[in-house]
Amino acid sequence: MNQDSWINRNVARLMPGNSKPKEAVASVESAQAAPKKVANGAAGAVADKAPGGQRSTRTRLQATLRHAGEALSPRMLRRTLNELQAVIDDRVSEVEGGRRAAALMDWYAGATPERRQDMWLLMSEMFVADAQKVKAAQAQFAAALGTPDEAAAEVHYRRATVSPRRRVLQRFSADAAGIRFLVNLRAEMQPALKGDKRLQALDVEMEYMFSTWFDVGFLELRRISWDSPASLVEKLIRYEAVHDIKSWADVKNRLDSDRRCYGFFHPHLPDEPLIFVEVALMDALADSITPLLDESADASDLKAATTAIFYSISNTQDGLRGVSFGDSLIKRVVETLKAEFPKLKIFATLSPIPGFRSWLGKNVTGLLERLDAKSREELGRAVGFEPVTAAHFLAAAESPLVLKAASPVRQMLLRSAAQYLGQETVQGRPLDAVARFHLGNGARVERLNWASDPSPKGLKQSYGLMVNYLYDLKRLDKHREVLSQGKIPVAPAIQELFF
Repeated sequence: MNQDSWINRNVARLMPGNSKPKEAVASVESAQAAPKKVANGAAGAVADKAPGGQRSTRTRLQATLRHAGEALSPRMLRRTLNELQAVIDDRVSEVEGGRRAAALMDWYAGATPERRQDMWLLMSEMFVADAQKVKAAQAQFAAALGTPDEAAAEVHYRRATVSPRRRVLQRFSADAAGIRFLVNLRAEMQPALKGDKRLQALDVEMEYMFSTWFDVGFLELRRISWDSPASLVEKLIRYEAVHDIKSWADVKNRLDSDRRCYGFFHPHLPDEPLIFVEVALMDALADSITPLLDESADASDLKAATTAIFYSISNTQDGLRGVSFGDSLIKRVVETLKAEFPKLKIFATLSPIPGFRSWLGKNVTGLLERLDAKSREELGRAVGFEPVTAAHFLAAAESPLVLKAASPVRQMLLRSAAQYLGQETVQGRPLDAVARFHLGNGARVERLNWASDPSPKGLKQSYGLMVNYLYDLKRLDKHREVLSQGKIPVAPAIQELFF
């Protein structure tokens, strides 16, 4: 994500016009003002409201006594704020600023979760862009549009919107362990975001900074093999998010001679894959995950391999949520595989359909109404109830593995899955999360596979269905263009299943 897109997407959240007067963003200097002393430690006028009726951070900074449920006392809160401000003191060098940040990292390591959250709030609320400067710069930029001063006014506006919070993050990153610290901090903060919107500014700032620090140009693609350090292989087991690794024999199978596993690594996190992909080299498009995960199966003949199947892609760092690696990873892996195996012609996935069952449960009534009279009658006879209802169909679908190829229930499930993957969108994007990822990278929905994942997880997510997304290297841009128009690129076999 470049700076222009980030500013366009997020700076509006920080503009004065988007907050109530009493919630107006204060500058760092205002946070340094002497606290107001109030009898019995009660705060003065509330500057903003905290979730759950608790005192706001600014009110706590002005108080003298701690209330029940508050982690840091007002004195400790002010001290922590002062230490954060000292990190970006203009009078100190980068080295000294980094040393002060390291001292705060040491404090954070021993702090309780509640005290850590107080530090997040300070970083989010007390290090914001100066509202008056932003407003003035915005007015100057608007007045300069179409004049020779437009470029200079735009630069001035951009600089005005940059918050001191960014400087704080940069100082933390100067320490050797700083990048890891910040990634872990943001990961720890994620569960608290929904319940406390005051943290949103810090989260967005970190996402932007990480998108710069973790640009794919700085990342190294490395193969993970059975000969890799044991600590790295253990992380493969820990982070696998699609098909759980159950044993060392399982992971050894996934790293066998007919398999490849690649990950992106950052120089500051050399022992942590940021994302990794598992690949099976085959002679045809895979239609089931079972043989790929079969530990006793013989390795495929690499000389006959024409197809690379991406069957698992896992992000490993919750703290890097919103930072995209997947499209670049797949491109780099395709290039690497083609160099090693020139006979490879087909690049595709064998992917889960995680949202299908939930979507079908909410939309099955409408789908049944779209069936023609003959199909509805056949389905009713198959489920033993006419006219067929949503409840009776869903009950019959609970045992998909025993359904024969000609079963109307099976055909209804396949048609519904095709509809879900190939027609359902939200704001012009595919409804299914996995589909969004692959189709956004230029793939198309190629084929549905019945009973492809008979595991409990596969049955729970999608009645055992899986899908192949095809990466046709000559048509990636065309597929992206189709998707940008709000249409999902699909193979003819998928299109024939639509209602």
